[in-house]
Amino acid sequence: MEIDPMRSLSLRVGSRKTGQKAQHQQSKDAEVGLMSSGKIPPDITMKIIWKKGFIRLVLVAGILWMLLILAALLFQVWTCQSSVTFISGICQKDSKVFAMLDIMGLVPKPQHRCSIPVLDDPDVVVIPEGRTPDIIPKNLSYITVDDSVEADSKPLFGGHQTWAQRADSFKLNSTMKVHCGFMKNGGGDMDPVDVNYVKRCKFVVASGIFDGYDTPHQPANISLRSRKLFCFLMVVDEKSLEFIRNNVTVKEDSKGGQWVGIWRLVLLRNPPFDEPRRNGKVPKILTHRLLPSAQYSIWIDGKMELIVDPLLILERYLWRGKHTFAIARHKHHRSIYEEADAIKRRKRYARPLIDLHMKIYLYEGMEPWSSAMKKTPSDVPEGAVIIREHTALNNLFSCLWFNEVNLLTPRDQLSFGYVVYRLGEAFKLYMFPNCEYNSLFILHRHTREHSSVIEWVKSLDEFRKNSTGLKESRGGLGLWTPYPGDLDSVQLPIVKRTSPAG
Repeated sequence: MEIDPMRSLSLRVGSRKTGQKAQHQQSKDAEVGLMSSGKIPPDITMKIIWKKGFIRLVLVAGILWMLLILAALLFQVWTCQSSVTFISGICQKDSKVFAMLDIMGLVPKPQHRCSIPVLDDPDVVVIPEGRTPDIIPKNLSYITVDDSVEADSKPLFGGHQTWAQRADSFKLNSTMKVHCGFMKNGGGDMDPVDVNYVKRCKFVVASGIFDGYDTPHQPANISLRSRKLFCFLMVVDEKSLEFIRNNVTVKEDSKGGQWVGIWRLVLLRNPPFDEPRRNGKVPKILTHRLLPSAQYSIWIDGKMELIVDPLLILERYLWRGKHTFAIARHKHHRSIYEEADAIKRRKRYARPLIDLHMKIYLYEGMEPWSSAMKKTPSDVPEGAVIIREHTALNNLFSCLWFNEVNLLTPRDQLSFGYVVYRLGEAFKLYMFPNCEYNSLFILHRHTREHSSVIEWVKSLDEFRKNSTGLKESRGGLGLWTPYPGDLDSVQLPIVKRTSPAG
């Protein structure tokens, strides 16, 4: 009997499939049998355990992380409010704990900026006609030669002001003559080309760079009207001029003027002081002396980039409220004694000299700031911006402020509130919120920080034992001149730090 080949192949394939199905069914029946009997293979059991364990681990880790965040925030609040100095110091910005919390994202970011109620268009600003009338003093002049000083004494930019002359300078009169820097042969000389240029400047945005620690930052949002109206003057020393030339493009005009963008560089030769930090106070505080033709000025520190039209700034902070002097309040401190404490802890100047500076002010009646005793919102300004009309009284205030910086320490934020206190009701100023100050500028980092061996001195003995490098020869001389009062009996007030950054 013959068998069809195709049929034979089909039978073989069919029997093979039937065998595979039977084998699969037997395996399935065995698996069901094991499951029904409660016996699971070890490998399957381990997979189930690992899966459940991983889920539990993730849940526990999430709960622990949230608890850690809550504990860190509570710890931060507690340390900042603690009365124990060591504990409260943990929450300071320069502490390692604070830095670690900040990296972890656990430090709340404060709102440093707020909207400024400026006008929308500089072209609609109405510039007041005339000047604010001078009431007292009506006539202000400046001492340029110290007649009472010995002929062979070295000329000083700030002069040899005596304690008696200092006391008299705070007594307001119709006609006054005071020390105000720029003493004859004392340094701080401008090139003739710059002297001629600034004579045309009635509206000024001024800044300064000393000791080569920065390059000019170009202002933004400046209208065509302000470009024509304002002089943008950057005062520099020779070291800074060289540094700027090596890092940015400096153009020279046909009359010898040097420019970096909108900034006209004004070279200040023969630096008045040994310390760059004190040199920077000359254009900042004595703007009216450096630029005698100026009617209005806006000072900004060299590290700032102006982002608001200067005409809008004058309208907002001076003309709208009929003010003549405006400055921002400090972000953290209200009392000069709190600011002095922060300066010492950050090693921004010699601790014993800061203490001596503060003892003089406390002896002369300068009390710590309090809302009950003070009419100004703060005794400590944010000195990186000063907006002023150059009235006789404002010019006098600037002279007295500079004299304190010249006589004592260069920390001008300590001296500002003291001069306001000494002038009393006669001097009126507008201190605007710090968040508005932060909206006027973009803050850039210095290429390097100021540093001086004076900043690290811990005792007066270090000054007495070292005659070179520690004691300035042309500034701060009041700290080494016998003071006409018993400072040994003065006890500085205990400072209660009101801010984590303080």
